[in-house]
Parts: sequence; C-alpha cells; structure tokens
Amino acid sequence: MDYYRRTKIFPIMHVLVIRRALYEQHPWVARSLYKAFSEAKERAIGAMLKITNTHAATLPWLFAEVEELKALFGADWWPYGIEPNRHVLETLIRYMQEQGLIDKPLKVEEVFAPNVVGEFKI
Repeated sequence: MDYYRRTKIFPIMHVLVIRRALYEQHPWVARSLYKAFSEAKERAIGAMLKITNTHAATLPWLFAEVEELKALFGADWWPYGIEPNRHVLETLIRYMQEQGLIDKPLKVEEVFAPNVVGEFKI
C-alpha cells in the first residue's frame, strides 16, 4: 500500500497474449477475450461484495479489507484497459528499455491489438 501511495503503481498481475497468426486470422478474438475477462471480473467482485450472512471468502475481515482497498485505489482496484493503467504501462515500457529488453521506446497503444484500444461498454 505504501508503494502504491508513493508511485501510483499497482503491479499488473496477469497479461494475456494472443499469437499474431491467430489474431490476424480471427481479429475478433482480442475484443471477445477482453469482454469475457471484464465480465468475469465484474461477476467475481460482485459475488465477493454481496452482503449476506455468509462471506464469499473465508476472510473474517473481508468487508473491512474491501473498504480499505476502495479508499486507496477507488472502486476498481484491478482496472482493465489502457487509460486506467497508462502510468503503469508507460513505466514498464521505460524500465524494459532501460534494462535492454526492448530496443526502442514503444507507445502503449503499440503493445495492444488495435481493435481493443479505446473504450467500450459490455
């Protein structure tokens, strides 16, 4: 939490990669996967936040933890998409270039399939 407060970086936990050949043959797959993962995340968080007399997880202070996370990160502590993650992605690209993992700096948009760049509603 301290690291996030200082840097506004919450390390990205998972990345999904699509083989270029598959994407070129079926360009719809990128947006479909994005939409599916976004909906799955919404369902998982929704189930976790349901207020019942039983918890969705066996964490005794689950609701206190959720409130603390909301206070620090806002309503969505695992945001998907470029804009809510731009600072983190730009920092990652800079670190990759500094460490010699990539030859030249990239724009964040160059890393993603063109048909998933931008906003849309599920």
